[in-house]
Amino acid sequence: MSARATQQSRLGAVARVGDWAAGHRRIVVLGWIVALVAAFGASSAVGTNYGNSFSLKGTESQRAVDLLKRNFPAQSGDSDQIVFHARSGSITAAATQARIAPVLEQIARLPHVTGVVSPYSSAGSREVSRDGQIAFATVNFDQRANVLPKAAVERVISVAHAARSPQLEVQLGGQAIEQTEKVSIGTATAVGLIAAMVVLLITFGSAVAMGLPILTALLGLGTAIGLAGLGSQIITTPDFATQLAAMIGLGVGIDYALFLITRFRQNYRSGMDLQTSITEAMDTAGRAVLFAGITVIIALLGQFALGVSFLYGLAVASALAVLMTMLAALTILPAILSRFGERIARPGRRARNSGESAEARDARGLWARWAAFIQRHPWPGAVAGLAIMLTLAAPALALRLGNSDAGNNPPNSTTRHSYDLLAQGFGRGFNGPLQVVASLPHAGDSAAVASIAASLRATGDVTSVSPARLSPNGQTAVFLVYPSSAPQSLATSNLVESLRKHTLPPVAQSTGTRILVGGQQATTIDFTSVLSSKLPLFIGIVVALSALLLLIVFRSLVIPVQAAFMNLLSIGAALGVVVAIFQWGWLGSFFNVKGGPIEAFIPVMLFAIVFGLSMDYEVFLVSRIHEEWTRRRDPTQAVTRGLASTGRVITAAATIMICVFLSFAVGDQRVLKLFGLSLASAVFLDAFVVRILLLPSVLELLGRRTWALPEWLGRRLPHLAIDRPEVRTPASGGEPLEQAA
Repeated sequence: MSARATQQSRLGAVARVGDWAAGHRRIVVLGWIVALVAAFGASSAVGTNYGNSFSLKGTESQRAVDLLKRNFPAQSGDSDQIVFHARSGSITAAATQARIAPVLEQIARLPHVTGVVSPYSSAGSREVSRDGQIAFATVNFDQRANVLPKAAVERVISVAHAARSPQLEVQLGGQAIEQTEKVSIGTATAVGLIAAMVVLLITFGSAVAMGLPILTALLGLGTAIGLAGLGSQIITTPDFATQLAAMIGLGVGIDYALFLITRFRQNYRSGMDLQTSITEAMDTAGRAVLFAGITVIIALLGQFALGVSFLYGLAVASALAVLMTMLAALTILPAILSRFGERIARPGRRARNSGESAEARDARGLWARWAAFIQRHPWPGAVAGLAIMLTLAAPALALRLGNSDAGNNPPNSTTRHSYDLLAQGFGRGFNGPLQVVASLPHAGDSAAVASIAASLRATGDVTSVSPARLSPNGQTAVFLVYPSSAPQSLATSNLVESLRKHTLPPVAQSTGTRILVGGQQATTIDFTSVLSSKLPLFIGIVVALSALLLLIVFRSLVIPVQAAFMNLLSIGAALGVVVAIFQWGWLGSFFNVKGGPIEAFIPVMLFAIVFGLSMDYEVFLVSRIHEEWTRRRDPTQAVTRGLASTGRVITAAATIMICVFLSFAVGDQRVLKLFGLSLASAVFLDAFVVRILLLPSVLELLGRRTWALPEWLGRRLPHLAIDRPEVRTPASGGEPLEQAA
């Protein structure tokens, strides 16, 4: 057997894929370009179907929707508002009415509109403010906001705007209207890319080396976004899923390429030839990239365990972004390195003049000195790192989940103007009416209707109750209940709970009526309750699977426990930052946000993403430490050399991710600000506090116990390693517990 064939037989699957890609670079590059064009072409041809749906089977709000669909379809869809503001004169003036009324009649005839309640009708008599300056019309659609065709909603907006004049302001609000206000991610992506390019240029000192991670990330991410668009036709996908996928994919894609190129350059500068340098990089860093990517995908897809359809699309889009950028890094990079690798790996002038090897420079570099400092002071390092993380995580104990209202929308949006006008004219509660649905014991039972209305009006924190609207068969009555508090207020949540538990059950029993509290705010409350109840299960599944993978790969009892604990610390600290800024309003003016509840799905997504990203750094650092441990069997030297060789690249990768995530936090959309700032803070803390301070301190304190594993367990575990086969020894299966002690 030839030497090359013998080497091939020893290589792992990742290295063999890299070798094939290097030998077929034109096919690989053209294949990715074709995949990108095909994904976007198919997505454009088929179309996308993004939309936000918080409905959940078995909840009271969903039962209200189902009852309306069955008995009162005209009231089962979304209800939005058209708000009119007379800048001069009265909104009820004849000239103003003559301008508004025909527009409302035209809107009532538009597709997907089942009716319009005019402020000039008897049913809309309460829709004119006391000062006569502001009025609103209610537009009822035949479908919920998440499934309404965007074109139908845009037609309503266009016709409503026809009533505008210098004396009359027209704004629109509601869930359906909000879904037409798409936020472009072009600027944020450009800012993130520029920041990443600067960091890469500083790290590599080469424009060609800087461009490679950008190229692989964009090819993989572009393909993933096209596939996510196709998937939105099958799986319920929120309208911000693409932005989130771009945020995650851009960060991890650049990071994966950065780790691979760094290892390739180290190999080449140590004296290996070009092809061997590529092969060895793929067989070490490539394995780590594959394993890290799999852990991120597991964390993201773990959201399916929650049984909440709203999260499925987010999970799939984000997982696709990670998968495709990971595959791009593992195939495109070896292909391009086989052509331009010598230019990319060429040492800088300073390195050439010194005559030192990369390993020698690492041994006396900044990170080696830092590792030595930590090893001299492990207890202060561990205590300091833990204190920082726990202090930042403390605000998370006050986390209040909910859904921020349109008062947090961009100031120039029509939904924000509509919110402000309704709050000015009627009170904040008019921006989020509750929908009380009653199934009457007899058709047109006026006594039951009157009793329900009286109980609702007598409830504290209720400003107004609309007259009941009866279904055509008289079996179903619908009331709109306007709270005195804003939709995102805790008082509104308390009102829903009070209606369901105290106010309405006695009325339902005395009248023989089935009464349900629904509407957007009630749906949000139910959504929050379901997620909160299932979050522990989700966390348990993701942590258990990730710990099992780490146990198999590193054959250590300590590493999985340490990884789970420290990753949870990063998540807790990120949530603490989010609560302080977005809930309490600290630094709110700096970040241009107002205090409010944290969207219920944020902790779930934050856990999935941050846990996965934290595992990236865990794998890249610990795999190098483990590689040195299997060579030298010296735990102190393993930490020193592992940190010395990866500290620079981990902090560079983290800096890139932080820049990418922060670029999404500078926009106007609250959800993207939440994601961007929470992810940026989590990555910063995980890379610069946990991996550089806390983890080395703990490993130094544990010493050989880090790699302890019972012999009986080691014999039963399958072998799945990240290290190169030639650096693994029989003892690398784990130290017996008694020997480690």
